[in-house]
Amino acid sequence: MAGSKLMQGTKALTLATLISKIIGFLYIIPFVPLVGEQGVALYQAGYMPYGIMIALATMGVPVALSKYVSKYHALGDYDTAHRLFKSGIPLMLIMGFLSFWILFLGAPLLATVAYTANEGDQYVFDDVVFVIRMVSFALLVIPVMSLMRGYMQGFQQMVPTSVSQVLEQIIRIAFILIAAFLIMNLGSGNMPLAVGFATLGALVGAFGGLAVLIYYYRSQRTYILKKVEETKQPLQNRQQLPKMYKELISYALPLSFVGLSIPLFQMIDVYTIEDAMTAAGLGHLGKAYIGVLTGMAHKIVLIPMALATALSITLVPTITRAYVSGDQTVLQTYITQTYQVILFITIPASFGMFVLAEPIYYFLFGANESFVLGVETLRFYAPVTILFAVYAVTGSILQGMNRQKNAVLSLIIGLLLKLSLTYVFILWFGPYGAIWTTYIGFGVALALNIYAIGRHAAFDYTIIFRRTVLIAVFTTIMVIAVGLIWGGMRVWLGDDVSRIGVAVPLFISVGAGVIVYFYLGIRSHLAGKVLGDKFKLR
Repeated sequence: MAGSKLMQGTKALTLATLISKIIGFLYIIPFVPLVGEQGVALYQAGYMPYGIMIALATMGVPVALSKYVSKYHALGDYDTAHRLFKSGIPLMLIMGFLSFWILFLGAPLLATVAYTANEGDQYVFDDVVFVIRMVSFALLVIPVMSLMRGYMQGFQQMVPTSVSQVLEQIIRIAFILIAAFLIMNLGSGNMPLAVGFATLGALVGAFGGLAVLIYYYRSQRTYILKKVEETKQPLQNRQQLPKMYKELISYALPLSFVGLSIPLFQMIDVYTIEDAMTAAGLGHLGKAYIGVLTGMAHKIVLIPMALATALSITLVPTITRAYVSGDQTVLQTYITQTYQVILFITIPASFGMFVLAEPIYYFLFGANESFVLGVETLRFYAPVTILFAVYAVTGSILQGMNRQKNAVLSLIIGLLLKLSLTYVFILWFGPYGAIWTTYIGFGVALALNIYAIGRHAAFDYTIIFRRTVLIAVFTTIMVIAVGLIWGGMRVWLGDDVSRIGVAVPLFISVGAGVIVYFYLGIRSHLAGKVLGDKFKLR
């Protein structure tokens, strides 16, 4: 019952996250022809430090505040949570202003690290500075929006976050494509200028997301204030703001750091790949490979991450409630359900991308100059989805159990491995060395998280192990079926096939994989146990 309740609370956010990721991925299809692979690399050079600065500016506040609000609501104290929310608005405005200036003024230093001059470059150092400064303006709005999302999530209301997330993404992507198209096709045709104005979409989208949250808050303000009035404590009994902020920060800082896991790994790639490939005699491919790995392949593998992202957001307040109330049965049920759902979805999805890497990449980006590099990158990178997804939810479980230190320690160890090995691995194994170090870093971090959950929640992994073996068997059968179907169609299509022409065989192969996997899952009763009664065999 508890597991079912968790999934019910996750549905809206899962759908919204999935839609956002699909939109955030689809834009890259027209964006690459507009600005080229080096344009994508330039975009990533600006967006990576911006993503890091967002996390630092918000300090993990959305999830931390949802955890804080959930805790005090479980104790019947709505007043304490609301006072923290109100006092947090000016604080977030100040944080946004400071982070904006830090990124704006620090752009030349960041560009120095991100840019290496090579023959055939389509942009220069000043262009990197320009792009970083353009995207920095979004930091003036994002922190306040994050605070409002966290407060609404603490009420177990995921719809406001879901709707604002989707609208923010739609507005952002529309602005990116319109700006790039106007400059590249109707304007000067200056690629760095087009990329710079495209990054301004983050600011425009943030305004849209904030407007949605304000609307939802105003519509529920009467109910919220009624609850606050009912639980208002006498002045002498109220918690003081410094004590409240001390507790919030104890949640927020670890959440902020752990939330940076994927951006930090990507930032190491952005700042290491080009220098390492230059040293390996592959400098002419450096910028293009950064675009392929961090801007193209990465966006594809993030799509199956939608469920993990939604679960990570809903898990912290949910696990906190179970942990604070001491309900060990509910806690164990939530953890079991989370592991099962994530593995059931991400394992087949990632290996499906592995076997269909060539048609997927060709359908999305065509046979460009880096086609072989792009296909192999997607193929080798696809299974990392499993590590990303399981790491996200294990980190959230630990934070919900007040074991933030474990989550932070595991990430630090993973990052140190990634940082120390990436340059050397690229020298040894070529550009794909960057992918192998992501596996090593995330793999070690995930193993430490899994161990910590088993130890501190007294969690028995026997059921999860058995289900994972069954999922792996079904995935293997699915991969063989998909490989045979695509291989047969590949022979039938021949070599001269258009991007549109490959779509139908690709979708048939994907559909066949889904049918085979879910048929095996339903016949074995695994789908019913993991996803609920709707998937049980009648």
